[in-house]
This record gives sequence, C-alpha cells and structure tokens, in this order.
Amino acid sequence: MDLFGFFIDAETLSIFAHLLVAAVLGGILGLERERAHKTAGLRTYALVSMGSALFVAVSVIISSQFVGVTNFDPLRVAAQIVTGIGFLGAGVIIFRGSHVEGITTAAGLWVAAGIGMASGFGLYAIATFATIVTLFIFTILWFFETRIKKVSGKWSNGEI
Repeated sequence: MDLFGFFIDAETLSIFAHLLVAAVLGGILGLERERAHKTAGLRTYALVSMGSALFVAVSVIISSQFVGVTNFDPLRVAAQIVTGIGFLGAGVIIFRGSHVEGITTAAGLWVAAGIGMASGFGLYAIATFATIVTLFIFTILWFFETRIKKVSGKWSNGEI
C-alpha cells in the first residue's frame, strides 16, 4: 500500500522531488541574480522554475491517462492556460523609472495557474505540495532575500 492511502503514491512522491529540485535550482539561479542586483531574484526564479516543472508534470500525467482518446487533448488546455497566465502576469508588472515591481507576484500567479490545473485534473496531492512550496518561497525565502539585499547593500557601500 502507498504512503498515505489514496493521497500519495510513488509517482506523486517522484513529482514532489521534481518540484523541489526545480525550486532549488531556480533559487540558485535567483541567488546569483540577487548578488548581481537584478530585479528578478531568488523567489522569482524559484517560482518560475517550479511553475514550469508543475506544468510539465501535470501535462505528462494527464496525457498518459487519455492515450487513445481522439476527441480530447489535455495538452491544448494546458497550453492555453500558460498563454493566458502570461498576459495576466504581464499586467501586474509595473515599471517605475528604472524600478520594476510585481515580478514575484506575476511568477506567483503563474505557479497558481499550475496549482489550479493540477487541482482541476484531480491531482490534489501535487497541488497541495506545490502550494506549500510556494508559500515557503513567498515567506521563508523572502526573509533570506531581504537579508541578502541588506548584506549586499552594506558590501557595495564599503561597510563590510
């Protein structure tokens, strides 16, 4: 029998690993961007990376469940959601002079679309896990991102 009854099986645990690896690898890229004082940083990269993994995982699982069905293509649905969320994300990004606001919000919306897709296809464990990881990125990584910016500012000002 699987880990928690019907909720988590070996395939789901594998997807959890995919999401975590994507978030960590994206976060590593974002950490470098933070050091370089770029507007999109740790959380943004982690969210975009994990969101991509989530969209792929949902597409792979769902398409395998509908092999041979000629009138239904779940990948078209996924593609249209990704396109639509791109426009929504672009709408929340605000440019103020040389400062950009809303990138993490746009990335969060993108991940939320993936979570919604997973839920819509009945992949509740994956959607729940992605939500927990996203909340971690929004809260705990924000704390680290703030500290990095603070130390980085002191470093560039010659205080360290």
